[in-house]
Amino acid sequence: MSSHVQLSGPALEWTGDGETVRVESWGRSAVRVRATLSGELRDHDWALLPPDPAITDAGGDAGPELTVTETADGAVGTLVQGDLRVVLTARQGMDGQAGYLRSSCHLAFYRGDRLVLEEEHEGGALKRRARQYDPRGAGHRLTVSLVGPREERLVGMGQYQQDLLDLKGSTLELAHRNSQASVPFVVSSAGYGFLWHNPAVGRATFASNRTEWVAELTDQVDYWLTVGDTPSDIARAYADATGHAPMMPELGLGFWQCKLRYTTQAELLEVAREHTARGLPLDVIVADFFHWPHMGDYRWEEEFWPDPAAMVAELAELGVALMVSVWPQVSYESENYAELARRGYLVRSDRGVDAQMSFQGPSRFLDVTHPGARAWLWETLRRNYPGVSLFWLDEAEPEFVFYEYEAYRYHAGPAIQVGNVYPQLFSRAVAEGQVADRQAGGAARDASGPVNLVRCAWAGSQRYGALVWSGDIHSSFESMRRQVTAGIHMGAAGIPWFTTDIGGFYGGHVDDPAFHELLLRWFQMATFMPVMRLHGDRSPQRSVTAADGSARCHSGAGNELWSCGEAVYEVLARHVHLREALRDYTREAMRAAHEDGQPVMRGLFHEFPDDAEAWRIGDQFLFGRDVLVAPVLEAGARRRRAYLPAGATWTDLATGEVHDGGAWVDLDAPLERTPVFVRDGALAGLVGVAYRGAAVGAADAG
Repeated sequence: MSSHVQLSGPALEWTGDGETVRVESWGRSAVRVRATLSGELRDHDWALLPPDPAITDAGGDAGPELTVTETADGAVGTLVQGDLRVVLTARQGMDGQAGYLRSSCHLAFYRGDRLVLEEEHEGGALKRRARQYDPRGAGHRLTVSLVGPREERLVGMGQYQQDLLDLKGSTLELAHRNSQASVPFVVSSAGYGFLWHNPAVGRATFASNRTEWVAELTDQVDYWLTVGDTPSDIARAYADATGHAPMMPELGLGFWQCKLRYTTQAELLEVAREHTARGLPLDVIVADFFHWPHMGDYRWEEEFWPDPAAMVAELAELGVALMVSVWPQVSYESENYAELARRGYLVRSDRGVDAQMSFQGPSRFLDVTHPGARAWLWETLRRNYPGVSLFWLDEAEPEFVFYEYEAYRYHAGPAIQVGNVYPQLFSRAVAEGQVADRQAGGAARDASGPVNLVRCAWAGSQRYGALVWSGDIHSSFESMRRQVTAGIHMGAAGIPWFTTDIGGFYGGHVDDPAFHELLLRWFQMATFMPVMRLHGDRSPQRSVTAADGSARCHSGAGNELWSCGEAVYEVLARHVHLREALRDYTREAMRAAHEDGQPVMRGLFHEFPDDAEAWRIGDQFLFGRDVLVAPVLEAGARRRRAYLPAGATWTDLATGEVHDGGAWVDLDAPLERTPVFVRDGALAGLVGVAYRGAAVGAADAG
C-alpha cells in the first residue's frame, strides 16, 4: 500500500522514515505496541507471556477485527479487540517549511467510543515527536509521550517511599533501590492499564499535560495496554498477560516470626518452642543473614548451626516451616568466588574497582540474568539446605554500594538497559528450581507455591511466587503511613503478595514506650496485610563472636511477641489469634489473587470505582473484598476519622455497629485495636468477639 500501513497477522504495522510500528492483539481487550527506528522488532519476553487466543472477548480462536482505509494523505488502520479500539493514523507528504517528504504515525486508544489515551500530537510548527529516539551508543535514549484525561487518577507502579495515592502529577524513577521497587504498570480511573515493557533504568512522569516514559538506553518502544470497566477487570487482564501468582500455601496464611538475627540453632529453636508453649500460632520462622561463613558460601556455619537436619525436623514436629536468607552477594573470600568468576556468573563493573557492595567486606553480585548462574544458584541451595523449602531473597534490587547504573554490566546487557529485570530473575532462579524438584519427586500437581520472600520485584515477578516486602524502612509513624500506600500500589501493579517489617527495620528500642505504641499500631495493621511478619533490627544490639574470639555480624535485641513486656504481649498475642481466625477468609483472598489476578491488599477504589472519594483515600485499605482497615497512623491518637465507601453497609468488627456507606465516621481507636469494618454482613462470627481480652489497660503505651 502507498500508505505503508499493512495487516500482519493479528496486528497493524506501519513503516516510514526508517521506523517500524507494530500494534498487535495481546489478550483480552489488550494490545502490545512495539516500535524501532532501525532494524527488526525484537521479541523480548521480559514480562509478557505469549497471548492466549482462548481468552479473547470473542472466545475460542477468534482474533481482532482489523481494517485499513486509504486517505488522501495516508491511511487509517483500526484494530478492535474486545472493548479496546486502536486507531493508527498514518500521513505522508511534503513538509512545507523544510521542503522534504515526511511520514508520521499517530496512535489513539479507545474504550468503546471513549478516548482514554493517545500519543502526543506533533503540534504543527512545534514538530514534537511522540516517540523520540536519541542516539546513545549501540541504542537510544527513548522518550514516549502520551496524553490521557486530565481528570484521571493513577495508581500502581510498585513501591515508592511516599504516601501519595494518586500518582497524577508525580515523577517516578524507573529503577530499584533498597525499599523501592519499580514495577511499571499503572491503572487509570479512566479505565485502562498500561505496562511499560522495558527493564531499562529511566523515568515516568504523569503530568497533567502529558505522560512521559523514558528509557535511558534501549533498542525499541515496547508497551502493553488494556481497557476494562473496573480495576478488577484490568487486574485480571494483566495477570493473564504477565502471569498469575501461585496459590499461596497454607503456611503463608498465618504468622511469621523473624528478627535480626537468630545467631544459633539453639536460639532459633528456643523461640519456636516458646511459641508452642504459650499456645501461639506460628507458621514460619526465619534464619536471617550471616548464618553462613562468608557471603556467597550459601551454607550453614557449622559452629553456630551444628545439626540443621535435626532443627528442620523439630520445627516440622512443631508445625513450623523454616525460611533461610539468601543474598546474591559473593564475597571475595567466599569458597565459591573463584569458580563463579571463572564461569562469568558474576556482575561486572565497566569502570573502577570491581567491588559492587562493601557490607562485611567487598563483594560482587551473582548475575542472575545468566541462565547458568540461575541453575548454579538453585543446585547450591538444594544441596546445602536439605529440608528447606522457603527462601528469603534479600538484596534483590541489587543494592549496589552506589546506584551508578551505568557502571555495571550483566550477561543480558548493561545494567542501565536491562537492570530492572534483575529481581524478577532472582525469584525465577529459585522458584523454577523448586517447581522442577517437586515435579521430579513425583509430587501431585497442585496450584500452591512456591512462595519466597524478596526485597524487590518487577513486572512478572508474581508468577514466580514473589512475596515482596518493603525493605529496610525506619521505625516511625511516618514510615508506617508510607507502607499503606506502598501495599496498595504494589497490588495495583500486579504484585498481590506484600508485607512489611512490623515495627519497621531501623530504630526500634525494646525499652522505649514510644516504640511500644508504634509496634502495637503496626502489628494491628499487619494482621490484615497479605502476610503477617514480624521483623526488625531492635536496639540495644549485641555483638557475636566465635569460639576462637573472631567477630561475627551483630544481632539485635529480642523481637518476639513477649520482648516488650506483658501489656504489649497481651495485645500482640490477641492479634496473632485473630489472624488465625481469619485463615479461611485469607485463603479465599489468596485464591482470588491466584485465579483472578486480584490484589490481596486493595485500595478502596478497587471494589468501589464509581465512588470518587474511594480514589482519594490512601490511609485505609481493603484486605480482600470484605474487610476495610483504617489503621491508626499517628502517635498518641486514640480516635480516627474513616471513610466507608458507598454501595455497601459496614459493620464495626469490634462493636457490631452498622454504618451505611458513602459517609465519613469518627471512631474510637483505643491502643489495643485499630478500626476495622466488614462489608455487607461478612465474617459475622468474628463481629463483637474478635478483640475480646485485648485491652492494654492502665499500661496504655507499655
